[in-house]
Amino acid sequence: MTHSSTIARSVGTVMAAVLAALADDALAIPAGMPASMEDMWKIIQQQQREIEALKKKISGAPAPAEAAKETAPAGGGAAVASQEASGATSQPAGQPPATSSKKSGKTEQERKTDILATEVEKLKTQLNIPDKREYKSLYGMGPAASQVYMVKRGLSIGGYGEYFYTNFQNERDTRRRDEVDFVRLVLYAGYKFNDWIVLNSEIEFEHGTTGSGAEDRGEVSVEFSQLDFLLDERVNIRTGLMLMPMGFINEIHEPLFFHGNRRPDVERYIIPTTWREVGAGLHGEALPGLTYRVYGVNSLNAGTTADTGFTSAGIRDSRQSGSRAVAEDWAFVGRFDYAPEALTGMFFGGSAFVGDAGQGATFVGRKADVLTQLYEGHVQWHYRGLEFRALGAWGHIGDASLVSAQKGETIGSQNYGYYAELAYDVMPFLWPTSTQFLAPFFRFERFDTIAAAPRGFSDNGFWNRTIYQGGLTYKPHPNIVIKADYRNIGAQSGGVPDEFNLGVGFIY
Repeated sequence: MTHSSTIARSVGTVMAAVLAALADDALAIPAGMPASMEDMWKIIQQQQREIEALKKKISGAPAPAEAAKETAPAGGGAAVASQEASGATSQPAGQPPATSSKKSGKTEQERKTDILATEVEKLKTQLNIPDKREYKSLYGMGPAASQVYMVKRGLSIGGYGEYFYTNFQNERDTRRRDEVDFVRLVLYAGYKFNDWIVLNSEIEFEHGTTGSGAEDRGEVSVEFSQLDFLLDERVNIRTGLMLMPMGFINEIHEPLFFHGNRRPDVERYIIPTTWREVGAGLHGEALPGLTYRVYGVNSLNAGTTADTGFTSAGIRDSRQSGSRAVAEDWAFVGRFDYAPEALTGMFFGGSAFVGDAGQGATFVGRKADVLTQLYEGHVQWHYRGLEFRALGAWGHIGDASLVSAQKGETIGSQNYGYYAELAYDVMPFLWPTSTQFLAPFFRFERFDTIAAAPRGFSDNGFWNRTIYQGGLTYKPHPNIVIKADYRNIGAQSGGVPDEFNLGVGFIY
């Protein structure tokens, strides 16, 4: 007997038991939930046998009025005394006497119904079927991704998706056309083995299809899959394919929790969101309000060919993402955040990544020390309807001249980026009783993937960019967002078109 068939029969049995309990009082209800599903099934089988016996008894019993006549006492005074002793009240003619509890004021039938309702609630809890969900970030994960930490035991399912339309403005390249893209559909699948061991995973489908194998036509990826050993609120262990704890977006990239349809470019090119690697580490709340995450992971791979690893666009293509990752060199990544109690809605912190990206390869015949460093700081404040966040990042790549010579393009020995964003929820002014959300926002970004070119190489300025972005974020439901934004993109050289974006996102 499988658990799924047991669940279906359990629900049917409970409903049948409600009907039978209203007819008689012989049904036994267990005092507490059994220790296992097997024990539950034994109890259900016993209840089923009792229900069948009750059905036979009811079908062969005399009509209620006749039964009342047969059992009526000979003397009226004796009948009154009997009613007083039993707690029964007088009923209309032809109706069976209903008993009630003196303490609760409920009839026996109502009492049994309450007991059965309680048992149903216990069964739902055992099977992790919540009536509603609470969405909040736990252990550095996104609110939808945090659902598995809130269940008592077993499987947890969640996810998110987003799609949007892009209209390119002042486009000089006539080959580029407006487009609509189902950017991603994500499934969170978690399993809580017990009170302290949790598996959390994200499977992502990109661009609506896997196409013919080309990444830009879509792919299916394991975004993360990690085991958490929750030992103590101060020290917990995490291992697996883990999200790098850097910036705002890399860990919490669900579309309801950032403005604009596209993620900030600083967190795409300088911090290469979404960035995950295989490793292990610790996380927890060291002091009240002070959280941390520190991991040892396989390092980036600078690559030795033009289509892999570092490029003029930055370190994005050097992510290994747990796919047969080269692990000759390892790296350290760490983060801390502090939320002062005196400033409600504020937190600030920083993170760092340090590791050799050479991975034992040779560059133009020489062994290179491609020590890659990335540091960032951030602050966020939510106060009533106001939302503010700012982030700055700086990176350095060792032996960038050797890597550039090997790859035939300029790899910046330094890179940087920063942005600031401001939004305000105006819905309380437009509709004071509404729980919906409507916020105009503005974001300014500045980044350069080749902030310093290695000796002997030049920078054409194409990746030296400034972005002004404004738009609206509307949430008709706490789990659904509709976004509209305009991005004015300026490059030091080369034409980059502006964009108008209109899209929808959701979590579940």
